[in-house]
Amino acid sequence: MTHKRDREATRARLLECARLRFARDGYDGTSVRDVAGDVGVDPALVFRYFGSKSKLFTEAMATSSAPVVLPDGPVDELPAKLLRQLVFEDWAEYAGEHPLIAMLRSASHDDMRDRVRQQVCDGYLGVLQELADGNEDADLRTELFAAWLLGIGILRTAVGTPTLAKATEADIAPHLAAVGEALFGRPIPVPEVPT
Repeated sequence: MTHKRDREATRARLLECARLRFARDGYDGTSVRDVAGDVGVDPALVFRYFGSKSKLFTEAMATSSAPVVLPDGPVDELPAKLLRQLVFEDWAEYAGEHPLIAMLRSASHDDMRDRVRQQVCDGYLGVLQELADGNEDADLRTELFAAWLLGIGILRTAVGTPTLAKATEADIAPHLAAVGEALFGRPIPVPEVPT
């Protein structure tokens, strides 16, 4: 029984290290040798457990403990909650970034591109659509707002632009309200920033 527990623990550790590597370096920037080295095992063991780098990637990114969770509450509060979730929360299992932003590093991988599209379209856009209801070009307004939020997350963490990297949630909050109101044609409350 100890051997099975050791095997399960090693497999879980490989998935954890692979998730961090893929999130930080993307699919192309991560090697099986890197992941094996992080765990202190031979790369052949990775192939024995997962079969290929592609299967390791798919399983590592699919076994996240952080699936897309859409914030609850009034729809007008959604932009502020999404800003906090996408940009300011610390997602340790994804090298500190929201899983969606981390997965964008591997968007050239077909499986990941499809997963990102599904999460964005079925998750975030569907909920944000309520804010744009009543506008003739509601779909475009919704996608523009989502692009703006994701762009903040990408520039802040993946690119590390100096001003956004230093900006706090309180710094961005009034701009979030202004952009939200401009796109959705309705007041968007300035978010309360936790202290």
